[in-house]
Amino acid sequence: MASEQQIEKTGTRRRWLIAILVLILVGGGIGAFLISMPEKSPQASSLAKMTFPVQRTNLVVTATEQGSLESSENTELICKVRGQNTITWVIESGTRVEKDDLLLTLDTLFIEEQIAERSKYAHWSRSGAEHWRATMNSARLKIDSYKEGDYVAALKGQQKELVELKTYLKSAQDRFTFTTNLFKRGYVSDQQVDDAKDSVQRLVLETGVKETAISVLENSTRKTWLEDLQGNYNVAVAQFEASDERAMADASRRDRAVEELGYCEVRAPKAGLVIHPRAAAWKNAPDITEGGTVYKEQLLLIMPDLNKMQVKVGIHEAIIENVNVGQRAIVTLPDRTIEAEVTTVADIASPLGPWAGDQVQYDVIIELPQQTGLKPGMSAQVEIIMAEHEDILAVPVAAVIETLDGFACWVQDKSDPTAVPTKTPLTLGESNDVHIVVTNGLKPGDQVVLNPLAYVQEAQDDAMKTLDKSEEEQDNNETISDIAVK
Repeated sequence: MASEQQIEKTGTRRRWLIAILVLILVGGGIGAFLISMPEKSPQASSLAKMTFPVQRTNLVVTATEQGSLESSENTELICKVRGQNTITWVIESGTRVEKDDLLLTLDTLFIEEQIAERSKYAHWSRSGAEHWRATMNSARLKIDSYKEGDYVAALKGQQKELVELKTYLKSAQDRFTFTTNLFKRGYVSDQQVDDAKDSVQRLVLETGVKETAISVLENSTRKTWLEDLQGNYNVAVAQFEASDERAMADASRRDRAVEELGYCEVRAPKAGLVIHPRAAAWKNAPDITEGGTVYKEQLLLIMPDLNKMQVKVGIHEAIIENVNVGQRAIVTLPDRTIEAEVTTVADIASPLGPWAGDQVQYDVIIELPQQTGLKPGMSAQVEIIMAEHEDILAVPVAAVIETLDGFACWVQDKSDPTAVPTKTPLTLGESNDVHIVVTNGLKPGDQVVLNPLAYVQEAQDDAMKTLDKSEEEQDNNETISDIAVK
Protein backbone atom coordinates (compact mmCIF):
# COMPACT_ATOMS: atom_id res chain seq x y z
CA MET A 1 0.00 0.00 0.00
CA ALA A 2 2.88 2.37 0.82
CA SER A 3 4.45 1.76 -2.59
CA GLU A 4 1.12 2.40 -4.33
CA GLN A 5 0.76 5.69 -2.45
CA GLN A 6 4.33 6.66 -3.41
CA ILE A 7 3.55 5.87 -7.08
CA GLU A 8 0.39 7.96 -6.87
CA LYS A 9 2.28 10.87 -5.28
CA THR A 10 5.10 10.56 -7.84
CA GLY A 11 2.64 10.56 -10.73
CA THR A 12 0.88 13.61 -9.32
CA ARG A 13 4.13 15.49 -8.84
CA ARG A 14 5.18 14.60 -12.41
CA ARG A 15 1.97 16.04 -13.80
CA TRP A 16 2.60 19.22 -11.83
CA LEU A 17 6.16 19.24 -13.14
CA ILE A 18 4.96 19.17 -16.75
CA ALA A 19 2.62 22.06 -16.06
CA ILE A 20 5.41 24.03 -14.41
CA LEU A 21 7.74 23.44 -17.36
CA VAL A 22 5.10 24.84 -19.71
CA LEU A 23 4.89 27.89 -17.49
CA ILE A 24 8.70 28.15 -17.59
CA LEU A 25 8.64 28.22 -21.38
CA VAL A 26 5.99 30.92 -21.37
CA GLY A 27 7.89 32.78 -18.64
CA GLY A 28 11.09 32.43 -20.64
CA GLY A 29 9.48 34.20 -23.57
CA ILE A 30 8.26 36.98 -21.32
CA GLY A 31 11.74 37.19 -19.72
CA ALA A 32 13.36 37.53 -23.10
CA PHE A 33 11.00 40.33 -23.87
CA LEU A 34 11.82 42.08 -20.61
CA ILE A 35 15.59 41.68 -21.16
CA SER A 36 15.28 43.28 -24.56
CA MET A 37 13.77 46.37 -22.98
CA PRO A 38 16.22 49.29 -22.76
CA GLU A 39 15.66 50.06 -19.10
CA LYS A 40 15.87 47.69 -16.09
CA SER A 41 14.77 48.22 -12.53
CA PRO A 42 17.66 48.25 -10.04
CA GLN A 43 15.70 45.81 -7.85
CA ALA A 44 15.17 43.23 -10.61
CA SER A 45 18.13 41.05 -9.65
CA SER A 46 17.12 40.94 -5.99
CA LEU A 47 13.54 40.05 -6.84
CA ALA A 48 14.59 37.45 -9.43
CA LYS A 49 15.20 34.81 -6.77
CA MET A 50 12.74 34.78 -3.88
CA THR A 51 13.80 32.74 -0.85
CA PHE A 52 12.14 31.33 2.23
CA PRO A 53 13.86 31.10 5.62
CA VAL A 54 13.65 27.60 7.10
CA GLN A 55 12.46 27.64 10.69
CA ARG A 56 10.71 25.42 13.19
CA THR A 57 6.96 25.71 13.09
CA ASN A 58 3.71 23.84 13.50
CA LEU A 59 2.01 22.18 10.52
CA VAL A 60 -1.58 21.00 10.20
CA VAL A 61 -2.31 18.46 7.44
CA THR A 62 -5.92 18.60 6.29
CA ALA A 63 -8.22 17.30 3.57
CA THR A 64 -10.93 19.68 2.41
CA GLU A 65 -13.98 18.56 0.43
CA GLN A 66 -17.45 19.84 -0.38
CA GLY A 67 -20.59 17.99 0.67
CA SER A 68 -24.16 18.52 1.82
CA LEU A 69 -26.11 17.79 4.97
CA GLU A 70 -28.20 14.66 5.25
CA SER A 71 -29.84 12.73 8.05
CA SER A 72 -28.23 9.55 9.35
CA GLU A 73 -31.66 8.11 10.17
CA ASN A 74 -34.40 8.43 7.56
CA THR A 75 -37.90 7.05 7.54
CA GLU A 76 -38.30 5.86 3.96
CA LEU A 77 -41.75 5.62 2.41
CA ILE A 78 -41.70 2.88 -0.23
CA CYS A 79 -44.16 2.20 -3.05
CA LYS A 80 -46.06 -1.01 -2.24
CA VAL A 81 -48.19 -1.19 -5.38
CA ARG A 82 -47.12 -3.55 -8.17
CA GLY A 83 -46.43 -2.45 -11.73
CA GLN A 84 -46.29 1.08 -13.08
CA ASN A 85 -48.19 3.63 -11.05
CA THR A 86 -48.97 7.24 -11.85
CA ILE A 87 -48.70 9.87 -9.13
CA THR A 88 -51.87 11.98 -9.03
CA TRP A 89 -50.78 14.26 -6.17
CA VAL A 90 -47.70 14.68 -3.99
CA ILE A 91 -46.90 17.04 -1.15
CA GLU A 92 -44.26 19.70 -1.74
CA SER A 93 -40.73 18.77 -0.69
CA GLY A 94 -39.64 20.40 2.56
CA THR A 95 -43.14 20.49 4.07
CA ARG A 96 -43.60 19.82 7.78
CA VAL A 97 -46.49 17.46 8.47
CA GLU A 98 -48.29 15.80 11.37
CA LYS A 99 -48.83 12.09 11.82
CA ASP A 100 -51.36 10.55 9.36
CA ASP A 101 -51.30 13.60 7.07
CA LEU A 102 -51.76 12.71 3.40
CA LEU A 103 -48.45 12.86 1.54
CA LEU A 104 -49.01 11.23 -1.87
CA THR A 105 -51.74 9.58 -3.92
CA LEU A 106 -51.53 7.14 -6.83
CA ASP A 107 -54.01 6.56 -9.63
CA THR A 108 -56.53 3.87 -8.52
CA LEU A 109 -58.56 3.27 -11.72
CA PHE A 110 -56.66 0.15 -12.80
CA ILE A 111 -56.68 -1.36 -9.30
CA GLU A 112 -60.41 -0.75 -8.91
CA GLU A 113 -61.02 -2.56 -12.21
CA GLN A 114 -58.84 -5.41 -10.98
CA ILE A 115 -60.83 -5.64 -7.75
CA ALA A 116 -64.13 -5.87 -9.67
CA GLU A 117 -62.75 -8.49 -12.07
CA ARG A 118 -61.07 -10.57 -9.37
CA SER A 119 -64.17 -10.45 -7.18
CA LYS A 120 -66.24 -11.92 -10.02
CA TYR A 121 -63.71 -14.72 -10.59
CA ALA A 122 -63.46 -15.37 -6.86
CA HIS A 123 -67.26 -15.86 -6.58
CA TRP A 124 -67.36 -18.14 -9.62
CA SER A 125 -64.51 -20.23 -8.33
CA ARG A 126 -66.02 -20.46 -4.87
CA SER A 127 -69.36 -21.53 -6.34
CA GLY A 128 -67.66 -24.36 -8.24
CA ALA A 129 -65.70 -25.37 -5.14
CA GLU A 130 -68.86 -25.54 -3.02
CA HIS A 131 -70.60 -27.64 -5.69
CA TRP A 132 -67.81 -30.16 -5.64
CA ARG A 133 -67.68 -30.05 -1.86
CA ALA A 134 -71.34 -31.15 -1.77
CA THR A 135 -70.66 -33.82 -4.40
CA MET A 136 -67.69 -35.09 -2.39
CA ASN A 137 -69.71 -35.28 0.82
CA SER A 138 -72.55 -37.05 -1.00
CA ALA A 139 -70.13 -39.60 -2.46
CA ARG A 140 -68.67 -40.26 0.96
CA LEU A 141 -72.15 -40.77 2.44
CA LYS A 142 -73.03 -43.18 -0.37
CA ILE A 143 -70.04 -45.33 0.57
CA ASP A 144 -71.11 -45.43 4.21
CA SER A 145 -74.73 -45.97 3.19
CA TYR A 146 -73.86 -48.93 1.01
CA LYS A 147 -71.52 -50.59 3.52
CA GLU A 148 -73.83 -50.11 6.48
CA GLY A 149 -77.23 -49.98 4.73
CA ASP A 150 -77.85 -51.30 1.24
CA TYR A 151 -75.30 -54.08 1.40
CA VAL A 152 -76.32 -55.27 4.86
CA ALA A 153 -80.00 -55.18 3.89
CA ALA A 154 -79.39 -57.12 0.68
CA LEU A 155 -77.23 -59.67 2.49
CA LYS A 156 -79.75 -60.20 5.28
CA GLY A 157 -82.57 -60.53 2.75
CA GLN A 158 -80.64 -63.17 0.84
CA GLN A 159 -79.73 -64.97 4.04
CA LYS A 160 -83.39 -64.92 5.16
CA GLU A 161 -84.51 -66.42 1.89
CA LEU A 162 -81.79 -69.06 2.21
CA VAL A 163 -83.04 -70.01 5.67
CA GLU A 164 -86.60 -70.26 4.35
CA LEU A 165 -85.46 -72.45 1.45
CA LYS A 166 -83.56 -74.72 3.79
CA THR A 167 -86.68 -75.00 5.97
CA TYR A 168 -88.80 -75.81 2.95
CA LEU A 169 -86.19 -78.31 1.82
CA LYS A 170 -86.22 -80.06 5.21
CA SER A 171 -90.02 -80.28 5.09
CA ALA A 172 -89.92 -81.59 1.52
CA GLN A 173 -87.34 -84.20 2.49
CA ASP A 174 -89.45 -85.33 5.44
CA ARG A 175 -92.55 -85.50 3.19
CA PHE A 176 -90.62 -87.50 0.61
CA THR A 177 -89.48 -89.99 3.27
CA PHE A 178 -93.02 -90.28 4.65
CA THR A 179 -94.52 -90.70 1.14
CA THR A 180 -91.94 -93.37 0.33
CA ASN A 181 -92.91 -95.33 3.45
CA LEU A 182 -96.60 -95.06 2.60
CA PHE A 183 -95.85 -96.22 -0.96
CA LYS A 184 -94.13 -99.30 0.39
CA ARG A 185 -97.28 -100.11 2.33
CA GLY A 186 -99.46 -99.44 -0.67
CA TYR A 187 -101.17 -96.33 0.57
CA VAL A 188 -99.92 -93.94 -2.10
CA SER A 189 -99.21 -94.17 -5.75
CA ASP A 190 -95.98 -93.88 -7.70
CA GLN A 191 -97.00 -90.45 -8.91
CA GLN A 192 -97.20 -89.09 -5.39
CA VAL A 193 -93.73 -90.41 -4.64
CA ASP A 194 -92.39 -88.76 -7.79
CA ASP A 195 -94.03 -85.45 -6.91
CA ALA A 196 -92.48 -85.49 -3.43
CA LYS A 197 -89.10 -86.28 -4.98
CA ASP A 198 -89.42 -83.44 -7.50
CA SER A 199 -90.20 -81.00 -4.68
CA VAL A 200 -86.99 -82.00 -2.88
CA GLN A 201 -84.86 -81.67 -6.01
CA ARG A 202 -86.37 -78.26 -6.84
CA LEU A 203 -85.69 -76.91 -3.31
CA VAL A 204 -82.14 -78.30 -3.38
CA LEU A 205 -81.50 -76.38 -6.57
CA GLU A 206 -83.08 -73.18 -5.24
CA THR A 207 -81.00 -73.46 -2.04
CA GLY A 208 -77.81 -73.83 -4.07
CA VAL A 209 -78.71 -70.84 -6.23
CA LYS A 210 -79.36 -68.74 -3.15
CA GLU A 211 -76.09 -69.76 -1.54
CA THR A 212 -74.28 -68.83 -4.76
CA ALA A 213 -76.05 -65.46 -4.83
CA ILE A 214 -74.96 -64.74 -1.24
CA SER A 215 -71.38 -65.70 -2.10
CA VAL A 216 -71.39 -63.41 -5.15
CA LEU A 217 -72.84 -60.59 -3.06
CA GLU A 218 -70.16 -60.96 -0.40
CA ASN A 219 -67.16 -61.54 -2.61
CA SER A 220 -67.88 -59.74 -5.88
CA THR A 221 -70.85 -57.41 -5.90
CA ARG A 222 -69.83 -55.70 -2.66
CA LYS A 223 -66.30 -55.01 -3.93
CA THR A 224 -67.57 -53.76 -7.31
CA TRP A 225 -70.00 -51.34 -5.70
CA LEU A 226 -67.42 -50.10 -3.21
CA GLU A 227 -64.82 -49.54 -5.93
CA ASP A 228 -67.34 -47.63 -8.01
CA LEU A 229 -68.48 -45.51 -5.07
CA GLN A 230 -64.89 -44.91 -3.94
CA GLY A 231 -63.92 -43.83 -7.47
CA ASN A 232 -66.77 -41.33 -7.58
CA TYR A 233 -65.67 -40.02 -4.19
CA ASN A 234 -62.04 -39.65 -5.30
CA VAL A 235 -63.08 -37.73 -8.39
CA ALA A 236 -65.21 -35.44 -6.26
CA VAL A 237 -62.32 -34.89 -3.84
CA ALA A 238 -59.91 -33.99 -6.65
CA GLN A 239 -62.42 -31.66 -8.26
CA PHE A 240 -63.12 -29.99 -4.94
CA GLU A 241 -59.46 -29.52 -4.10
CA ALA A 242 -58.73 -28.03 -7.53
CA SER A 243 -61.77 -25.75 -7.37
CA ASP A 244 -61.01 -24.73 -3.79
CA GLU A 245 -57.39 -23.92 -4.70
CA ARG A 246 -58.55 -21.86 -7.66
CA ALA A 247 -61.10 -20.08 -5.47
CA MET A 248 -58.47 -19.26 -2.83
CA ALA A 249 -56.08 -17.99 -5.52
CA ASP A 250 -58.74 -15.74 -7.01
CA ALA A 251 -59.71 -14.52 -3.55
CA SER A 252 -56.04 -13.86 -2.74
CA ARG A 253 -55.64 -11.80 -5.92
CA ARG A 254 -58.75 -9.86 -5.06
CA ASP A 255 -57.62 -9.29 -1.45
CA ARG A 256 -54.16 -8.23 -2.63
CA ALA A 257 -55.72 -5.70 -4.99
CA VAL A 258 -57.91 -4.42 -2.14
CA GLU A 259 -54.80 -4.12 0.06
CA GLU A 260 -52.89 -2.27 -2.67
CA LEU A 261 -55.82 0.09 -3.08
CA GLY A 262 -55.14 1.21 0.48
CA TYR A 263 -51.47 1.72 -0.40
CA CYS A 264 -52.44 4.22 -3.10
CA GLU A 265 -52.71 6.79 -0.31
CA VAL A 266 -49.39 7.37 1.45
CA ARG A 267 -49.72 8.99 4.87
CA ALA A 268 -47.13 10.27 7.32
CA PRO A 269 -46.12 7.63 9.89
CA LYS A 270 -44.98 10.40 12.23
CA ALA A 271 -44.74 14.16 12.51
CA GLY A 272 -41.75 15.81 10.85
CA LEU A 273 -40.20 17.07 7.62
CA VAL A 274 -40.95 15.44 4.26
CA ILE A 275 -38.49 15.65 1.36
CA HIS A 276 -38.39 14.15 -2.13
CA PRO A 277 -35.60 11.67 -2.93
CA ARG A 278 -33.39 11.87 -5.98
CA ALA A 279 -34.51 9.67 -8.85
CA ALA A 280 -30.98 8.86 -10.06
CA ALA A 281 -31.24 5.27 -8.88
CA TRP A 282 -34.30 4.77 -11.10
CA LYS A 283 -32.91 5.43 -14.57
CA ASN A 284 -36.23 5.22 -16.38
CA ALA A 285 -38.30 7.00 -13.74
CA PRO A 286 -38.78 10.78 -13.43
CA ASP A 287 -38.59 12.68 -10.18
CA ILE A 288 -41.40 12.28 -7.64
CA THR A 289 -43.88 14.67 -9.19
CA GLU A 290 -47.51 14.73 -10.27
CA GLY A 291 -47.92 12.68 -13.43
CA GLY A 292 -44.67 10.80 -12.82
CA THR A 293 -44.40 7.00 -12.88
CA VAL A 294 -43.23 4.96 -9.91
CA TYR A 295 -42.71 1.23 -9.38
CA LYS A 296 -43.03 -1.21 -6.53
CA GLU A 297 -40.19 -0.93 -3.98
CA GLN A 298 -39.24 2.50 -5.34
CA LEU A 299 -38.45 5.15 -2.74
CA LEU A 300 -41.25 7.73 -2.75
CA LEU A 301 -40.56 10.13 0.11
CA ILE A 302 -38.14 10.54 2.99
CA MET A 303 -38.78 11.82 6.49
CA PRO A 304 -35.34 12.64 7.96
CA ASP A 305 -34.56 12.78 11.66
CA LEU A 306 -33.30 16.37 12.02
CA ASN A 307 -31.70 15.56 15.36
CA LYS A 308 -29.24 13.17 13.69
CA MET A 309 -27.54 15.04 10.85
CA GLN A 310 -24.30 14.18 9.04
CA VAL A 311 -22.14 15.17 6.08
CA LYS A 312 -20.86 12.64 3.54
CA VAL A 313 -17.83 13.61 1.44
CA GLY A 314 -15.63 11.75 -1.03
CA ILE A 315 -11.92 11.49 -0.19
CA HIS A 316 -9.40 10.72 -2.94
CA GLU A 317 -7.78 7.28 -2.85
CA ALA A 318 -4.31 8.83 -2.58
CA ILE A 319 -4.98 10.14 0.95
CA ILE A 320 -7.79 7.88 2.21
CA GLU A 321 -5.28 5.85 4.26
CA ASN A 322 -4.59 9.00 6.29
CA VAL A 323 -8.24 9.46 7.24
CA ASN A 324 -9.39 7.58 10.33
CA VAL A 325 -12.43 7.38 12.55
CA GLY A 326 -12.24 9.86 15.42
CA GLN A 327 -10.27 12.54 13.59
CA ARG A 328 -11.37 16.11 14.16
CA ALA A 329 -13.31 17.80 11.38
CA ILE A 330 -14.36 21.42 10.85
CA VAL A 331 -17.71 21.69 9.05
CA THR A 332 -18.46 25.12 7.58
CA LEU A 333 -22.13 25.82 6.77
CA PRO A 334 -23.60 28.95 5.20
CA ASP A 335 -24.54 30.30 8.63
CA ARG A 336 -22.16 28.63 11.09
CA THR A 337 -19.06 26.53 11.70
CA ILE A 338 -19.31 23.26 13.63
CA GLU A 339 -16.59 21.12 15.15
CA ALA A 340 -17.25 17.39 14.74
CA GLU A 341 -15.33 14.20 14.09
CA VAL A 342 -15.07 11.45 11.50
CA THR A 343 -17.45 8.59 12.36
CA THR A 344 -17.26 6.32 9.30
CA VAL A 345 -14.63 5.61 6.63
CA ALA A 346 -15.79 3.37 3.78
CA ASP A 347 -13.80 0.25 2.95
CA ILE A 348 -15.09 0.12 -0.64
CA ALA A 349 -14.73 2.89 -3.21
CA SER A 350 -17.79 4.78 -4.34
CA PRO A 351 -19.14 3.92 -7.81
CA LEU A 352 -17.71 6.22 -10.47
CA GLY A 353 -20.27 8.75 -11.66
CA PRO A 354 -20.54 10.16 -15.21
CA TRP A 355 -18.47 13.21 -14.22
CA ALA A 356 -15.97 11.49 -11.90
CA GLY A 357 -13.45 10.64 -14.62
CA ASP A 358 -10.73 8.39 -13.20
CA GLN A 359 -10.86 9.84 -9.68
CA VAL A 360 -11.52 7.02 -7.24
CA GLN A 361 -13.03 8.25 -3.99
CA TYR A 362 -14.12 6.73 -0.69
CA ASP A 363 -17.11 7.96 1.31
CA VAL A 364 -16.31 9.52 4.68
CA ILE A 365 -19.12 10.45 7.07
CA ILE A 366 -18.94 13.15 9.73
CA GLU A 367 -21.79 13.12 12.23
CA LEU A 368 -22.78 16.53 13.57
CA PRO A 369 -23.78 17.37 17.15
CA GLN A 370 -27.47 18.11 17.62
CA GLN A 371 -28.29 21.70 16.69
CA THR A 372 -31.37 23.59 15.58
CA GLY A 373 -31.72 24.93 12.08
CA LEU A 374 -29.90 22.11 10.29
CA LYS A 375 -31.69 21.00 7.14
CA PRO A 376 -31.00 18.27 4.57
CA GLY A 377 -29.32 19.55 1.43
CA MET A 378 -27.47 22.46 3.03
CA SER A 379 -24.03 22.93 1.45
CA ALA A 380 -21.10 22.14 3.71
CA GLN A 381 -17.34 22.45 3.46
CA VAL A 382 -15.55 19.77 5.46
CA GLU A 383 -11.94 20.13 6.61
CA ILE A 384 -10.61 16.90 8.12
CA ILE A 385 -7.58 17.27 10.38
CA MET A 386 -5.49 14.27 9.30
CA ALA A 387 -2.34 15.17 11.25
CA GLU A 388 -0.90 17.94 13.45
CA HIS A 389 2.87 18.37 13.65
CA GLU A 390 4.53 20.58 16.27
CA ASP A 391 8.03 22.08 16.27
CA ILE A 392 9.11 20.68 12.89
CA LEU A 393 10.98 22.02 9.88
CA ALA A 394 8.75 22.83 6.92
CA VAL A 395 9.26 24.51 3.57
CA PRO A 396 6.81 25.66 0.92
CA VAL A 397 5.77 23.01 -1.58
CA ALA A 398 6.86 25.38 -4.34
CA ALA A 399 10.47 25.09 -3.17
CA VAL A 400 10.70 21.33 -3.75
CA ILE A 401 10.99 19.45 -7.04
CA GLU A 402 11.40 15.78 -7.87
CA THR A 403 14.61 14.68 -9.57
CA LEU A 404 15.88 11.31 -10.74
CA ASP A 405 17.70 11.00 -7.40
CA GLY A 406 14.68 11.92 -5.29
CA PHE A 407 13.30 15.18 -3.93
CA ALA A 408 15.52 18.26 -3.60
CA CYS A 409 15.54 21.99 -3.05
CA TRP A 410 18.15 24.73 -3.69
CA VAL A 411 19.65 26.64 -0.77
CA GLN A 412 20.87 30.23 -1.27
CA ASP A 413 24.07 31.36 0.46
CA LYS A 414 22.94 34.03 2.92
CA SER A 415 26.31 35.80 2.77
CA ASP A 416 26.25 36.07 -1.02
CA PRO A 417 22.75 36.51 -2.53
CA THR A 418 24.25 36.53 -6.03
CA ALA A 419 25.88 33.12 -5.66
CA VAL A 420 24.49 30.10 -7.45
CA PRO A 421 22.12 28.20 -5.08
CA THR A 422 23.26 24.77 -3.91
CA LYS A 423 21.19 21.65 -4.61
CA THR A 424 20.21 19.88 -1.38
CA PRO A 425 18.61 16.39 -1.30
CA LEU A 426 15.62 16.13 1.03
CA THR A 427 13.79 13.51 3.04
CA LEU A 428 10.15 14.59 3.21
CA GLY A 429 7.19 13.88 5.42
CA GLU A 430 3.53 14.84 5.20
CA SER A 431 2.31 18.00 3.50
CA ASN A 432 -0.70 20.20 3.09
CA ASP A 433 -1.57 22.45 0.18
CA VAL A 434 1.16 25.00 1.12
CA HIS A 435 3.97 23.42 3.17
CA ILE A 436 5.71 20.06 3.43
CA VAL A 437 7.57 18.54 6.39
CA VAL A 438 11.34 18.12 5.98
CA THR A 439 12.79 15.34 8.14
CA ASN A 440 16.35 15.50 6.80
CA GLY A 441 18.46 17.79 4.60
CA LEU A 442 17.82 21.27 6.03
CA LYS A 443 18.45 23.15 9.26
CA PRO A 444 16.87 26.25 10.75
CA GLY A 445 18.05 29.42 9.09
CA ASP A 446 18.64 27.96 5.62
CA GLN A 447 17.33 30.10 2.78
CA VAL A 448 15.56 27.90 0.18
CA VAL A 449 14.77 29.24 -3.26
CA LEU A 450 11.09 29.42 -4.09
CA ASN A 451 10.16 28.11 -7.53
CA PRO A 452 13.72 27.03 -8.44
CA LEU A 453 12.57 25.96 -11.90
CA ALA A 454 12.18 29.62 -12.80
CA TYR A 455 15.59 30.80 -11.56
CA VAL A 456 18.04 27.88 -11.23
CA GLN A 457 19.49 26.28 -14.39
CA GLU A 458 20.45 23.10 -12.51
CA ALA A 459 16.83 22.67 -11.34
CA GLN A 460 15.61 23.09 -14.91
CA ASP A 461 18.09 20.50 -16.16
CA ASP A 462 17.06 17.98 -13.45
CA ALA A 463 13.42 18.60 -14.22
CA MET A 464 13.94 17.95 -17.93
CA LYS A 465 15.73 14.69 -17.13
CA THR A 466 12.86 13.61 -14.93
CA LEU A 467 10.38 14.60 -17.63
CA ASP A 468 12.28 12.65 -20.28
CA LYS A 469 12.40 9.61 -18.00
CA SER A 470 8.67 9.87 -17.35
CA GLU A 471 7.88 10.11 -21.07
CA GLU A 472 10.13 7.12 -21.78
CA GLU A 473 8.35 5.02 -19.14
CA GLN A 474 4.99 6.08 -20.52
CA ASP A 475 6.01 5.10 -24.05
CA ASN A 476 7.21 1.71 -22.79
CA ASN A 477 3.94 1.13 -20.95
CA GLU A 478 1.95 2.02 -24.07
CA THR A 479 4.08 -0.36 -26.14
CA ILE A 480 3.51 -3.18 -23.67
CA SER A 481 -0.22 -2.46 -23.70
CA ASP A 482 -0.33 -2.55 -27.51
CA ILE A 483 1.50 -5.90 -27.55
CA ALA A 484 -0.88 -7.32 -24.96
CA VAL A 485 -3.89 -6.21 -27.02
CA LYS A 486 -2.50 -7.82 -30.17
